Amino acid sequence: MDLRRQGWSKRDIARAVREGVLISVRRGVYMHAGADRDCILAARNSGRLGCVSSLRRVGVFVLRSDELHVHFERGTRKAAVARGASIWHWRPLLRCPHPRTTVVDVIDAVAQAIECQPPRAAIATIDSALQLRLIDEDDLDEIFAGVSPRRRVLRRFVDGRAESGPETLVRLIALMLGFEVELQKWFAGVGRVDLVLDGWLVVECDSAQFHSGWEAQKRDRRRDVALAAMGLASLHVIAEDILYHPERVVASLRGIREARLRGFPGAAGRG
Repeated sequence: MDLRRQGWSKRDIARAVREGVLISVRRGVYMHAGADRDCILAARNSGRLGCVSSLRRVGVFVLRSDELHVHFERGTRKAAVARGASIWHWRPLLRCPHPRTTVVDVIDAVAQAIECQPPRAAIATIDSALQLRLIDEDDLDEIFAGVSPRRRVLRRFVDGRAESGPETLVRLIALMLGFEVELQKWFAGVGRVDLVLDGWLVVECDSAQFHSGWEAQKRDRRRDVALAAMGLASLHVIAEDILYHPERVVASLRGIREARLRGFPGAAGRG
């Protein structure tokens, strides 16, 4: 905060700190007491909140954000960096931030997250930022120009139509398994579905936010019945498994495809 230019005297500032209105983050630098905790920690470390820590604040999907990511300008003395910053970023920024801002630009945060995360998670982060319209397709040129060459190959897998991070992760698993994938396809009497694989398998990515409660369950089951009437199979995978047990998703997709190729002999052999 540029308090002196706003007419604050040293006495005013000292009183505001005593009364808990302002927080002194370091010598000569103050923030409102209600400011984001991570931004305060970054400022206290003489840096700016960056990477997945910055993106999480604005609702962008990131796989993990339990460590504090802070960007430091070149020349910052490492002795001045406190232990509160778990992950340090030193690469020069693509966008020059305002001198008093406590976060990096979203363009830089996405570029940093591409380097920091596993490839699939990085793609999901980009998809999420596109879906939220925090970046657009034109920004991808700048973002991928600022990442290492080995990460630039990820751009071919970006698709901003994905409506959630788990949806992107399932799409990438399906592509790895050799499925043809359609996103956000519309069916009369059903509405949009997350993914359609090989034209016959509908995959829905479920989370507690949108699929909890009996009414939501009834809606989903009726959609499944309508899809079955069209000759389509449907598979629901939960976000927890997508994020933390992807091997279960892989096994389910392989299993249902192999059963279809065999003509579902298990079902034919009963009775």
